[in-house]
Amino acid sequence: QVQLVESGGGTVQEGGSLKLSCAASGRTFGRYVMGWFRQAPGKEREFVAALSWTGGTTTYADSVKGRFTISRDNAKNTVYLQLNSLKPEDTAVYYCAADRSRTIPRVRQDFYDYWGQGTQVTVSS
Repeated sequence: QVQLVESGGGTVQEGGSLKLSCAASGRTFGRYVMGWFRQAPGKEREFVAALSWTGGTTTYADSVKGRFTISRDNAKNTVYLQLNSLKPEDTAVYYCAADRSRTIPRVRQDFYDYWGQGTQVTVSS
């Protein structure tokens, strides 16, 4: 069992930045694909970014390419999401998730086995 705890959310003005963290328990964290998803009010949860266990392969949603960066530190059992040039439409609860079965990061939510409780990001205009 893996527990994921997100932090780093908050309220920022349009154009600002935040860095989200997701701390994971468990000795096998370094072998998991990790992903970030988000859910805006009244909308379905959507994929944001994911990376392989080495960090060498990443994938991003088109809406965040060039603005968000996913990274990980396996020694600290932590995955990060750097959010730059934030827009009001980035307002959402952000969740991290772990995929224990695959080596290539995927966008489908049902591939992920473990989920955090989420952290709120609010971007004001």
